[in-house]
Amino acid sequence: MNKKLFLSIVLVAVSCMAMAADKVLKVASPDGKIGVEVTVGKQLTYSVPMDGNVVLAPSAMAMSLTNGNVWGENCQLKKSSKKAVNATITSPFTRQAEMTDACNELTMQFRGYNVIVRAYDNGVAYRFVSTTKGAFEVEAEKVEYCFTADNIVTTPYIRDYEAGKTTFKEQFNNSFENTYSIQPVSQMDKKRLSFLPLVVDLGNGRKMCITETALERYPGLYLVGGADNKLTSMHAPLPKTWHQGGHNELQLLVDETHPFIAKVNGPREFPWRVAMLSREDKELAANNLSYVLASPSRVADYSWVKPGKVAWDWWNDWNIEGVDFEAGINNATYKYYIDFASANGIEYVILDEGWAVNLQADLMQVIPEINIKELVDYGKQKNVDIILWAGYYAFDRDMENVVKHYADMGVKGFKIDFMDRDDQIVSDFYWRAAETCAKYHMLADFHGAFKPAGLNRTYPNVINFEGVSGLEQMKWEPTSRDQITYDCQLPFTRQTAGPMDYTQGAMHNAGHNYYPCYSEPMSQGTRCHQLGMYIVLESPLNMLCDSPTNYMAEPECTRCIAEVPTVWDETHVLAGEMGKYCITARRKGDVWYVGGINNWDARTITFTLPEGIDLSKKGDLFRDGKNANRKGTDYKREQVSLTRQMTITMADGGGFIMKI
Repeated sequence: MNKKLFLSIVLVAVSCMAMAADKVLKVASPDGKIGVEVTVGKQLTYSVPMDGNVVLAPSAMAMSLTNGNVWGENCQLKKSSKKAVNATITSPFTRQAEMTDACNELTMQFRGYNVIVRAYDNGVAYRFVSTTKGAFEVEAEKVEYCFTADNIVTTPYIRDYEAGKTTFKEQFNNSFENTYSIQPVSQMDKKRLSFLPLVVDLGNGRKMCITETALERYPGLYLVGGADNKLTSMHAPLPKTWHQGGHNELQLLVDETHPFIAKVNGPREFPWRVAMLSREDKELAANNLSYVLASPSRVADYSWVKPGKVAWDWWNDWNIEGVDFEAGINNATYKYYIDFASANGIEYVILDEGWAVNLQADLMQVIPEINIKELVDYGKQKNVDIILWAGYYAFDRDMENVVKHYADMGVKGFKIDFMDRDDQIVSDFYWRAAETCAKYHMLADFHGAFKPAGLNRTYPNVINFEGVSGLEQMKWEPTSRDQITYDCQLPFTRQTAGPMDYTQGAMHNAGHNYYPCYSEPMSQGTRCHQLGMYIVLESPLNMLCDSPTNYMAEPECTRCIAEVPTVWDETHVLAGEMGKYCITARRKGDVWYVGGINNWDARTITFTLPEGIDLSKKGDLFRDGKNANRKGTDYKREQVSLTRQMTITMADGGGFIMKI
């Protein structure tokens, strides 16, 4: 054989072998204890070592396009680079005034796309970035979480489900509200969608909370469990045709879908796939990655955004007493709510569903019993502002006109409800609604909504989200429902994604003796459990769910709730175990609050107060009374001396709140 030809063949063979060989790229967290190891080859995978142990086995990340291209398969790496990120970001209307964004970042460049991977001291994240100039369609995105054992998962399945009958298509229409199922990955229902966030127990006290953020104009992520110790992704396909229907004709119900999940017009960033990591549960409850990884604010001046508390009408069914008018959806009732709010320094009153003509899906048609301008003007005299409830389709069909009309009238925001989907069309709606509300200096509170996924950082006027199976469920759920355990799971699960409109504040506290009552609802657990939730749960726009009449009968507890801030300068999760209890300290200015909630097991807990608390002060403490386990309304208020190590006893279903 010709010597030159032989040499050429050898060089080609060596080159092909080099191309075929997998390349492993690594990036570690700033403290070096968490890493991401990316394998680039026939398939793009990543694994996560933590404290020297692999907690996530090689898991695929890929994106398939309808043109036949598959990002993340047969990878040809063009270039890679690393950089350190260390920034302080302003975080208004959250748990703290500033947050730290500190990580090491790996960027991998491929033909038509990049993949960015980040390693933090408390988690990892990755995202795809399109560098393709033309339009294209995303057929599917593969997101995997492969574990090294059959780990226990705490997951919120979609709620309305009948085994063997409810299809995935039907499951994509859901309200993102359910309690948690706890089971090994292998025993998860393979035909039932789990929505995010969900938590995986990694053993030895470690946990992984899976969520997503920077979810902009792209469908939300569901996960499905089953065999092989693996969670795999599913996204709602892009709707093709739909019709008006659902709750009071306020929803859009999908008829047909496209064979792909998203249309893309050009270069863009896709959502971050986030895995928060903790060595003890209280670290998980303090994780800020969902906010930190979100896109920065697009509102230049948000000084007009005013967080606060809301006197709410719907949960208590407009039930007031001792008046000479018929209570209900009318101006006389709402003036009563405004008077109550004004007397207690509560910033807002909300007009929930019923003020607009029913079944018309038209927010310009107001029932004759309501005069919104009159209520707005009356509220201004009392230093109380008005927020209006709005159904999704009624709001979307005439968005600009509706927002401008009511902004000009003096209304301060909308509670927008019953989207009940997270496909690309509805995801796009969130961003359009946020942008339009910001344009007219209006707040937005999304109900019938998926979890927060960064929108509240990008549009700080998005002040709250539902996506939680909150206290409203106590109006109708059977006595078998365990709301108290669910409450004690939330700081470690749903709340990791951001604030939630849980709507606490019940004054009828039934302890173990709960039963559903639509017109005079009650809570499980104790009075101090309800008070403690104002500290443990995060809600920049926080409801007082009960009737003004009930609050007036409990002036001591009402003052306690009314004084609690809704946004904070500083937050510390002092102690907690998911599903058992959580104790949190928060500071606003020079005032500290410490609050705790407990599950059904009475317990005595010792915790350490933050160094910033002056121990020479006294604590104004509301704690469970001696008989709170029998009578949920029993509580004790006392002035207590402070020590760095504090001990508190919480009743079964109990809690506490202390102001310093």
